[in-house]
Amino acid sequence: QVQLVESGGGLVQAGGSLRLSCTASGSIFRVDRMAWYRQAAGKQRDLVAIITRGGTTTYADSMKGRFTISRGNAKNTVYLQMDSLKPEDTAVYYCNADVRRSAYTRPDNYWGQGTQVTVSS
Repeated sequence: QVQLVESGGGLVQAGGSLRLSCTASGSIFRVDRMAWYRQAAGKQRDLVAIITRGGTTTYADSMKGRFTISRGNAKNTVYLQMDSLKPEDTAVYYCNADVRRSAYTRPDNYWGQGTQVTVSS
């Protein structure tokens, strides 16, 4: 079993900052790509940012310059630093990861349970 556990969500005023964390645990050989997605009420789940194991990052256009994705040294943790938050950033933020459970298997994709971020105007 593999679990992704997010933390760090909450309520913040517009212009403020939050830092989300997500740690993968369980039967893990290696964590490859990690990413953050978000889903606002009544809308589809959208990509926020991706980071490869080597550290290459990709951002959705609306997050460039405001959000920063990074990984911990152990490579099983991913962070999302969110600055200059706007009310339209309000959503449930989900961690996503490609996890290899052995050296001989292809990675499986896993989701965290989500953490609520609410930005007040």
